[in-house]
Parts: sequence; C-alpha cells; structure tokens
Amino acid sequence: MHLSTFFSVSTLPAVLLAASLFASTTHAQDRTTEQGEAQISDPNVECTAYYYAPVGAARYNYPPVWTIATILSNDTAAQAKYNNISSGIPNIAPKGTQPQSETGNFTGFNYSSSDPDCWWTYHQCTTPKYPGLQPDTAGVPEPGTLGYGFDDGPNCSHNAFYDYLSQQNQKATMFYIGSNVMDWPLEAQRGLADGHEICVHTWSHKYMTSLTNEEAFAEFYYSTSTFMQAIQLVVGVTPTCWRPPFGDVDDRIRWIANALGLRTIIWQYDSNDWKVGTDNITTATVDANYQALIQRMQNGTFATSGTIMLTHELNNYTMSEAISFYPQLKAAFKALVPIGVALNITQPYVQPSPILPNFEQYVSGTETLTGSAPGATGSQGTSSGSSTSSQSGAAKSKLATALTMDGAGGLVGAAMFVGGLLRTMM
Repeated sequence: MHLSTFFSVSTLPAVLLAASLFASTTHAQDRTTEQGEAQISDPNVECTAYYYAPVGAARYNYPPVWTIATILSNDTAAQAKYNNISSGIPNIAPKGTQPQSETGNFTGFNYSSSDPDCWWTYHQCTTPKYPGLQPDTAGVPEPGTLGYGFDDGPNCSHNAFYDYLSQQNQKATMFYIGSNVMDWPLEAQRGLADGHEICVHTWSHKYMTSLTNEEAFAEFYYSTSTFMQAIQLVVGVTPTCWRPPFGDVDDRIRWIANALGLRTIIWQYDSNDWKVGTDNITTATVDANYQALIQRMQNGTFATSGTIMLTHELNNYTMSEAISFYPQLKAAFKALVPIGVALNITQPYVQPSPILPNFEQYVSGTETLTGSAPGATGSQGTSSGSSTSSQSGAAKSKLATALTMDGAGGLVGAAMFVGGLLRTMM
C-alpha cells in the first residue's frame, strides 16, 4: 500500500515532524514491555500513544476501534463460527432503532410489560426466560463479601491505581473493552501480570440489545476468542466472563454470549461513578452511594450472601474514588475478592493457566496461585508481572500527579496506527 493512500505529499513534512516529536517524548521510557510500562509515573507519558508491534501487525484483522464491530469480509473463521451458531439465536428483534438506540435512546420502542425477553434495561431481569440459559451473576454467594471489580479498562493512566491495589495485595475483576485493549496493550497485560481476573466488556461499548445478531456476535468475537482476537492477542488468555455495557442485555444477547463461552455478570448496586456530571449526578452522589453500600453491610443486608457494586476504571476520578473508599470497604466487608474467586471459579480462562484461588484460599491469604499465563502472541517481551516492592516506594508520589489526568480515550487507535506507519519510514 502506498503512503499516498493516507497522506498527500504536502502533509508529509508535518507528519514526519509529529513523528519526531513523538519519538523524542517517549525515547526515555520503555514502551515495549508490560514491566517497563508499569514503571512510568508521569500520566502525560502514560497516555501518550505508542506503537506495539503485535497490534500494529494485526490491525487489519480487526474492525476499526470504537466503532460497532462487524464481521470482516475476509475473516472466514469468524464467518464460519457465526454461521455455525446463527440458526440457534433466539428470534428476538433488536431493541429500538439505530443509531439512537446504540447509545441507549429507546424512545418510541414498544415493549411488552411482561418483559418476555428478560431485558435488564427494562426491569433489571437477571433470570432468563429463554430455555437453557443460566441466570446472570448479580451477587456472590459468600456472606459479607463484595465481588470487587472495575469496568471500562484498561485506562492509559492506571499505574497509580494498580500500584495501590498491589500495595494492598488486592485482586479484582477487570472488565476490559476490546478497543481499549488495542489502544493500550501493555496496560492490558499489566492486569493479568498483577493477578487480576480479566473479563470482556465488548469491542466498542454500545448498548448490546440495539445491535443486529451479526454485530452482537462481532462485538464478542473481536474482543476475545480462541481465534486470536484482542484480549487473546494482547494478553494471551481467553476470558470466560463478560459484562454488558450499561447492563443492557436480553435473552438474545445472553444466548450469543453463551454460544461463545461467556458467562454474564451484572451487579446489584451502582456507584454511578461513571455518570458524574450528567443526570444531576455529582461527586457527593457517588460518595453517598459508596456509604450506602457500607451501611447495608453494617446493618446485615449481606449476612447470608454477598453483593457486587458497579465501579469503573473509566477515568482518574473513578479510580481515585475507589482508592478513597477502599479502606472503608475493607473494614466493613468480611472479604473483598475478584468475582471469579467469590464464585469458586478457579479456571477463569479457556487456557489451563493462570488459575485463581478458590474463596477459602484467597481469604486465608493466598491471593495468587502458581501458574503462568500463556505467552502473548508475538509479544515483544516477557510479561513477568510488575514488582510490588519496586512499585511501593514510588506509588504515593504517583498518586498526587497521576490521579489528576484523564485517559486519552478512543482517539489513540488512530494515533497508534500513524505511529506504526511512520516507523516503517524511519
């Protein structure tokens, strides 16, 4: 492919200048390994796009980041898998009308008050009505336990947050968006290296019930698959759990997820940390939601079974809020554990390793078990994990600066592509 496909001759000097500036700002940092990336303390550097060869080499095997996924025309494996399952998909129409329904606007959509599709967005239904589907996980069976996890990662500036969790010997369930994994691959690798449980949060984070069958399939398929899709490509494991963005799931989407080996995880309480600044949600609202959860634990609400609250790795406000309330949650609950641990799921991935401890092992002090992750395909370095001892000295100083800058978000995919292209010219 010729460069003229992307740039006119007149724009090349500016592009080359940008490449030079990009190279000079990142030269002193190791942006090729998870371990090196985890040592970056400057959030401006953390959230500067970098080129990662395995992602760059595979970019044409994926849909564009942050767009609704569809099966690529040359992806015969995806098409074969979809054809294999499509005849069994429940005959349930997509909800609403695109494009407004993609972002949760279901205005004008007529739906029966009997909730025939077990549509969570309509009535928080978690027990499917279509035969053969398992109930969603909304709480955890262990009394006094919080299934601890975070949506929307990996965030580019999460080092301070992950450092803090490492200092506390705290593992969590991380629900990663496929597009974020492609934008920030080394950050995604850190999640696994630090011992967190990795689950799927779709490719582009749209309301899943608004999508066609093929689109919904592709949102799962290109996020995680034994056929080398985003999480498998970058992190080296194939998750068996997912969480629907905004909780938007019905029996059609559950069936497609189940056909791809994914268990559906919801929540019982919402911190609303993701909504600050919208719908009259303020930081005081979020504080009150955290406090209400703690109060419920103290008044015996979770005496017979535990719970899950929705919280996010979305930006540095949500991560700093998690850090702020962690000591109170830890003091109130008997146990804070990854959701898979609370469910005693010791093999959370299609691959036989790494494994999770069961609940009794975790609460007895065994947060991780021996077992190494399969090497990420095409990896440029060993994802050996971030040293807690080397992080702990710098973690406090990082918090003061790193928690003041939001992640760069979805535009990085395009910048990463340009960076890769320019590297071929230099």
